[in-house]
Amino acid sequence: MLKTHFVALIFTLVLSSSICFAQEQVLYKKIDTTALFLEVYKPPHFDAAKKYPALIFFFGGGWNGGSRSQFLEHAKYFSKRGLVCFLADYRTASKNKTTPFVAVEDANSAIRFVRKNASKFGVDADKIIASGGSAGGHLAAATALTTAYNATTDDLSIDCIPNALVLFNPVIDNGPGGYGYERIGSAYKSFSPLHNIQKGAPPTIIFLGTKDNLIPVATAVYYKTVMEKVGSICKLELYEGQGHGFFNYKNKTYYDKTVLAADAFLQELGYLTDTPKVNIN
Repeated sequence: MLKTHFVALIFTLVLSSSICFAQEQVLYKKIDTTALFLEVYKPPHFDAAKKYPALIFFFGGGWNGGSRSQFLEHAKYFSKRGLVCFLADYRTASKNKTTPFVAVEDANSAIRFVRKNASKFGVDADKIIASGGSAGGHLAAATALTTAYNATTDDLSIDCIPNALVLFNPVIDNGPGGYGYERIGSAYKSFSPLHNIQKGAPPTIIFLGTKDNLIPVATAVYYKTVMEKVGSICKLELYEGQGHGFFNYKNKTYYDKTVLAADAFLQELGYLTDTPKVNIN
């Protein structure tokens, strides 16, 4: 009898998990012996006949390290809200001995892969959202604004520009005085999102704490000003007294606040419907 109840419990847990979200890992790029994956989270009751907006997350870590698990709870939440979510690997200095320029190449490759395989994932190729935190926020913005860093193996006929951006304390200025300039140098002109904003830039929301020791509020305000000058939407959400990384899941209060605001932004763009429920994680 006990064994029967145990088996029934395991079955219930597995069934419950599959109802909440579907998960798979897909190889999107291989460089020599380095394999890069996308972790995929699909909406509950996923219908392969439909097309869902996609949301691709890039983790932070100064292009030095980090893990795609940083945005796991975000992916679980937004998949339940009706998006197909992807947690993206990319090469970093600590793991692969690579430069920030290579990280941008990988981010571009990831978006191209999702767009190329949109029908396989049940994704609307014209509703791809890029997101990330800190250096991952830089990568998301760079896919939208910079054009200089593409892998030789990429099919450049496939657009890597996302249709919207959701950026968490992103590294948006790599120029003199900006983050990473000592590593980027004069290449900031083609690498820095702030220095490459132009007409047609995707609608963007930025989340930033007023006590962030890496990203000055003034930089984000100027970014918003330039975006609006070229006719693009740019919302800036400031959180008083919060520092770098304040949005992460471990800080549940601000995780909820920023997820709710991101949800509302995506509703405004028509990517989500209904009333959000941030406490479903």
